[in-house]
Amino acid sequence: RLPQFPHSWVRLSPPPPPPPPPGGGLVPPPPPLAPGGMLVLGLPTPEAGSVEQLSLHCAEGSLEWLYPTGALRLRLAPRLPPPTAAVKGRSPQHITACVKPAGTFRGAQLYLEREGVLELLLPEAPRPRVRCFSWLPREKVALFLQATPHRDISRRIAAFRYELRGDWLARACRPCNDTEILMAICTSDFVIRGSIRSVSNDVELQESVIGVSAARIHRQKFPLFQAGGRPGRPAGSIRTPLRCGVKPGPGTFLFTGWLHFGEAWLSCAPRYRDFQRIYEGARRTRQNPCEFPVD
Repeated sequence: RLPQFPHSWVRLSPPPPPPPPPGGGLVPPPPPLAPGGMLVLGLPTPEAGSVEQLSLHCAEGSLEWLYPTGALRLRLAPRLPPPTAAVKGRSPQHITACVKPAGTFRGAQLYLEREGVLELLLPEAPRPRVRCFSWLPREKVALFLQATPHRDISRRIAAFRYELRGDWLARACRPCNDTEILMAICTSDFVIRGSIRSVSNDVELQESVIGVSAARIHRQKFPLFQAGGRPGRPAGSIRTPLRCGVKPGPGTFLFTGWLHFGEAWLSCAPRYRDFQRIYEGARRTRQNPCEFPVD
């Protein structure tokens, strides 16, 4: 029998740095970690029935609550990285956050607190799912982690990862304009030139998975595309919300997007010939935000 623990403990961790990519893909330097992104060990929570207040300033990270008792109130105050805005210098209309529970999420339930009202996000269930929510920058929201009563808390750990982004989820299904395409090639986590091999739909997760054969990897923050597709061509998968209704089609595209819990999610995907026209026009007028190799 494991001993009873008089206190619970909290670990906050920033995301790990990206590994070197294979094949010479470029990795942009990560944004500096904000205060609060440091590893915090041995933070005791108060006795059962009281609430410990914490602030989350990082745009992403993870939290582990060992031997949960009482409650944690996590104020969301992210210092968002520049790519969250659709246009440089413009603030996003909404901020989107997602939480992904660990497979061993036990001993607590996670709520969204908005305007004094609690909404259940993650129950103490065998297979809780990823949950996302949005709010306006002027709104004050928090995550409320409530320990569930158990006689033996020593076997329970409530752990989850979180990501706070701009309004990318709201913009996921509409076509990108020229300015957004030019910004995407400079700021996205991945920029891949390639073609669509397949599209599969996951109704349960409400996701479409696009199988892509890469002709050229311009940038990838993590090794998302690796050998295994057509001879000599790396292959990988890019996700998008099911409601976008993505269909397979011929031609070459320039796929850009973000990492979401280690998976590639689509942002802009113009046909490559359209991108060439947009980029050459911007370069002639010196309005391109960054240099990009165009064949």
